[in-house]
Amino acid sequence: MSRSPSNALARGTRHRTLASRLPWAVMWLALLGVPARAADDTALWTVYETALKRAKYVDLTHTITPAIPVWAGFGPSTFARAQAGADLPDFAKRGEAFTFEKNGFEATQYRLATDQLGTQLDPPAHWAPEYPAIDELPPTYAVRPLVVISIVDAVRADPNYALRVADIARWEAAHGRIPEGAVVFVRSDWSKRWPDPALATLKQFPGVSLAALKFLHLERKILFHGHEPLDTDSTPTLEGEHWLMHNGYAQAEGVAHLDQVPEAGALVAIGYPKFGGGTGGYARYVAICPPDWPHGVAIGPADAPLPRSDKPLRFDPAAGMRIR
Repeated sequence: MSRSPSNALARGTRHRTLASRLPWAVMWLALLGVPARAADDTALWTVYETALKRAKYVDLTHTITPAIPVWAGFGPSTFARAQAGADLPDFAKRGEAFTFEKNGFEATQYRLATDQLGTQLDPPAHWAPEYPAIDELPPTYAVRPLVVISIVDAVRADPNYALRVADIARWEAAHGRIPEGAVVFVRSDWSKRWPDPALATLKQFPGVSLAALKFLHLERKILFHGHEPLDTDSTPTLEGEHWLMHNGYAQAEGVAHLDQVPEAGALVAIGYPKFGGGTGGYARYVAICPPDWPHGVAIGPADAPLPRSDKPLRFDPAAGMRIR
């Protein structure tokens, strides 16, 4: 099919604009493919100084508290002051909570009802025990290209809308082919109601269709996808999650703040605790955006030492956690 010169010019201008804004990201990805020349090669340090140090960082993670939405089948979680598990002469008695005043420190006892809580990284062992658990995921999950596909407009018309292959095609028409090995997050703005507990009771919510999941994994070879709700889709059998887990794919759930990151050109840093045999994972996702991006924070002197607050943490029984 022939293309009009005006469309071609607009497309070229868009791509040149994107490229001019992202030399740091392009350079980093190129450097990652360069073999080390010597044991003291510092190429990646150069990437940090010239790219990452100037980038903007956006947290895509909900804070875990006892009150966040969770499936009723798991029940509530609680936070409490950590207590001495044995008598410690001249320090603490068994069952006594550690305090700043007496012991010089405090710690927290977390009774978490599930590893399916808040912002998550689901390993395939969540549904399929023959596939890796959270501690068996490779360290190559650390940093990837980030793609954000918005279905916000469709969700306004249909709260139960699920990402379709046509939505992916529209994204690629605007931004180019999805990079192999990328992480694809689906923006629905569902998380703007967080932490309303009613979110966990909804029968209809934005999802990702099975056809879209198969296209992303089988045709575009992505690492994993993520979505804002706490389930992949609202089908009776959770068909999308079933297919993912039983074919060895991970997924992110409970992702936040996707309205604050670009649809293309950013990276995502991925972190999660390494529970042995874990079938779910509390995760932290941080988008690494271009230096001129209007959202996020940049690396600076306030990173260390961290700023002192004039409101010290205190345990609030009503909140069930420490607050300022």
